Amino acid sequence: MSTAAEEVKEAVKPKEPLFSKKNRKLITNPLDGDNPITVQVLGICSALAITVKVKPAFVMSVSVLAVMALANVIVSLMRNLIPSRIRIIVQLVVIASLVIIVDQVLKAFMYDVSKQLSVFVGLIITNCIIMGRLEAFALGNGPWKSFLDGVGNAFGYAWILIAVAFFRELLGAGTLWGYPVFEKLGLYELGYENNGMMILPPMALITVGIIIWVQRSKNRSLIETN
Repeated sequence: MSTAAEEVKEAVKPKEPLFSKKNRKLITNPLDGDNPITVQVLGICSALAITVKVKPAFVMSVSVLAVMALANVIVSLMRNLIPSRIRIIVQLVVIASLVIIVDQVLKAFMYDVSKQLSVFVGLIITNCIIMGRLEAFALGNGPWKSFLDGVGNAFGYAWILIAVAFFRELLGAGTLWGYPVFEKLGLYELGYENNGMMILPPMALITVGIIIWVQRSKNRSLIETN
């Protein structure tokens, strides 16, 4: 009798809300405490390579968002069908297929940005963040949670890219999204000169380092102790 009662109780157990507190954390945690770039130290290459201007950084972020969210869902749906021995190959095929679609869309509708991003769109295939989430999360969770995890980590990746690009373009070229901000403000007439060092790759690493320092200053729990 007790077993039957437990089965009935389990059957009428309310389902978890789509945006429960636990599910919301899948989106919010990667924005700060579990950020893929500043905490997990993944995806650094693109953060250094395509952040000279805000526009390509934004397009790259949207591209990664599309690939990561869809890849997580697809792999999650297939998780019980993928043999363990070939799971990495299957994941790469899924990511590569989505990247090809994204690349073709960019070439069709944003050809100038596609040229600026060059090979970096193709390198999304080997992005450690995407592979890591597929392996660590999508293979063990349902499609909805996997979708939220993909969106959350993509947003965490995106805001770092856009923040770095914001400072590099503004201080290095005096523009934002190509708009001449400092010229319109009349700063050049006051003697201001663009900082050419900001457009050099080392400054991207320094900017990311400053963001990491600020983040750990606000959240002391992220500081690693030996």
